[in-house]
Amino acid sequence: MEEKKLFVVGFPYAFTEQELGDAFSVAGTVVSTKIIMEKETGRSRGFGFVEMSTKDEAQAAIDHLNGTNLGGRMINVNIAKPLGGRSGGRSDRSRDRDDRSDRRDYTR
Repeated sequence: MEEKKLFVVGFPYAFTEQELGDAFSVAGTVVSTKIIMEKETGRSRGFGFVEMSTKDEAQAAIDHLNGTNLGGRMINVNIAKPLGGRSGGRSDRSRDRDDRSDRRDYTR
């Protein structure tokens, strides 16, 4: 897991990658920023990623910025999780429900 990469959500839609990086520079050296954009409109989705140069700087960014007001909005900052850990939008519970439906006896 890349413990230097942070997931940031809640910042203003008008924020640029430069502004996001500037905000996080209080915790150390910002290596990269990436704001996720809507495909259809090209507008920000209000979340993105910031990569710090060290794990300690990433933790300092979490400690200093998580839950703070940035551009009039409260942001949440966490260590980014790899995509492989996602279930594709289906919870375990919905998968269990699907499994049960396959076992129904429709003969009467």
